[in-house]
Amino acid sequence: MLLRRARANQGEMAREVHPDLEPAAYGLLVLLEEHGRQRATDLAGYIGVGKATMSRQLRALEQLGLVGREPDPADGRAWLVKLTDEGRGRVTRVREARRARYVRQLAHWDRREVAELARLIHQLNRVMEK
Repeated sequence: MLLRRARANQGEMAREVHPDLEPAAYGLLVLLEEHGRQRATDLAGYIGVGKATMSRQLRALEQLGLVGREPDPADGRAWLVKLTDEGRGRVTRVREARRARYVRQLAHWDRREVAELARLIHQLNRVMEK
């Protein structure tokens, strides 16, 4: 149930960023917001898709004005993908709205329960990254 809700939320957040944004692309935008410029191959590896799929996804994001590319100073043959100012602003607004919803939804919980939930989710995320 939790995973189904998370998938549905990702779709909603993607549409809030841009009505034409695919749900899977939202995760790319968040990754770029959190970690800065990335090579397309690194993004593909992180998300778990092939280079062709990543290339199509990035083209769509570029057409929406959410990401741009710049030469990689460490390797003149490679490109780095980055959020545009427009992309950063849209992602930030959606993430802040989501955080505010969680704060409202958990406002009646005991602080220790919220802290325990956060600890357990963090632990689950660490395990799943391996």
